[in-house]
Amino acid sequence: MSSSAGQSKAGAFRDKEKPHDVRVSNITAAKAVADAIRTSLGPRGMDKMIQSSSGDVTITNDGATILKQMQVLHPVARMLVELSKAQDIEAGDGTTTVVVIAGSLLSACHKLLEKGIHPTTISDSIQLATERAVEVLTAMSSPLSLSDRESLLKSATTSLNSKVVSQYSSQLAPIAVDAVMRVVDPAKDTNVNLKDIKIVKKLGGTVEDTELVEGLVLDQKASHLAGGITQVEKAKIGLIQFCISPPKTDMENQVIVSDYSQMDRILREERQYILDICKKIKKAGCNVLLIQKSILRDAVNEMALHFLAKMKILVVRDIEREDIEFVCKTLGCRPIASLDHFLPEHLGTAGLVEEVPTGTSKIVKITGVPSTARTVSVVVRGSNKLVLEEADRSLHDALCVIRCLVKNRALIAGGGAPEIEVSQQLMAYSQGLTGMESYCVRGFAEAMEIIPYTLAENAGLNPIAVVTELRNRHAKGEKNAGINVRKGTITDMLEENVVQPLLVSTSAIKLAAETVRSIMKVDDIVS
Repeated sequence: MSSSAGQSKAGAFRDKEKPHDVRVSNITAAKAVADAIRTSLGPRGMDKMIQSSSGDVTITNDGATILKQMQVLHPVARMLVELSKAQDIEAGDGTTTVVVIAGSLLSACHKLLEKGIHPTTISDSIQLATERAVEVLTAMSSPLSLSDRESLLKSATTSLNSKVVSQYSSQLAPIAVDAVMRVVDPAKDTNVNLKDIKIVKKLGGTVEDTELVEGLVLDQKASHLAGGITQVEKAKIGLIQFCISPPKTDMENQVIVSDYSQMDRILREERQYILDICKKIKKAGCNVLLIQKSILRDAVNEMALHFLAKMKILVVRDIEREDIEFVCKTLGCRPIASLDHFLPEHLGTAGLVEEVPTGTSKIVKITGVPSTARTVSVVVRGSNKLVLEEADRSLHDALCVIRCLVKNRALIAGGGAPEIEVSQQLMAYSQGLTGMESYCVRGFAEAMEIIPYTLAENAGLNPIAVVTELRNRHAKGEKNAGINVRKGTITDMLEENVVQPLLVSTSAIKLAAETVRSIMKVDDIVS
């Protein structure tokens, strides 16, 4: 009798253990991901080389990219991948930071759980601390106007400094700022549609050769058949979606011609048919023709190209389906779906259309477009594929930083300054709280120190000494004191021009806290 009672007790007891074990294993899995990515934080962070299953190699420093490429199996670790993706969408930069903060918060939660504090209490306290942290960050930020080009450049440079292409930040930062400033209206816009900035990657040259084109860059080359021309000034541009080639029968049908005179007639008809189309195009005053890619039959055949070249019309074929909208927006033209609609009012205009050799291939550049077009193109160059891809990602991050400043026009210092400030303020705040909440908020405050700690560690400094010194400076009221990675000391970050958008930090803390809370609430994984 007593033994069975003992067994049931043991059964109940074992079940009590399970939620705790699940939590611990969840925390361990998530921390493993955070630790893997931690070394790539900051300007002195290392890069990761990732080999995908198909054998492609990627070298990158961007948290979201690293996690996307990693094959993560554990469901909780996968939440961190989603987390960095969310930060990438929301702010665009700080994708590594957000995962490191989440990992650190989980460590803090683990300690609190070991003390026997209930997960719900921890979760609520994290919410409380997050709200307070966002207030602190907002209080230490300085407002910014979009006409202040200097500050925008500083933010873009700070973002680029932690990337593989950091030595080119002086070229890429102005490109990012000018590109965003061209597509937004500073007076009324609160967001930037990055689709209005077309990035064309071209192998060859170095990252220094990257340029901003106020107009349109087409990846395709102009047609050279029958002496096709490659440069047109005062261009009238038509974008067509129909085919300039003889009509085909349906898929199954065939036309069998047995008589050679009939054969001649068919060829004559074909020639006449194509010539008519070309003449109508010329009549509308069009001298540059962009032809959308066609799947069913040749969008344009050689005879048509020959006639168009004779009529001095520059032809670019195989325009991708998804580029159509961008082309129309830039040139102010309309896609023309049938020959009857080929009218002068549907054509776009540009000052110059020319084919330019770049590296091994050629691109078509269209400049002098109407000033109403709020679009811009960037040609990114790189000596090899890995550098080119990374330059593209880094530029995207820099564009996102400027986008954050358009969304939320405030700057804060970088270099670990905001995190330490938040940590200090939350410590002070936790003293005023009672009971378990006070413990939990203090845990959150300590967890925020991971960012300056990691920055110092990656820069090869003594992390403990540096973070202690930082605390002292902040306790004395130097809000913007942060780690100067180049000199290995602690200086005022605003003087060092290390600044970042407020949105990057606030969204990092909010998203990390949200993820940690949902991980804390899980007490069992059932597959």
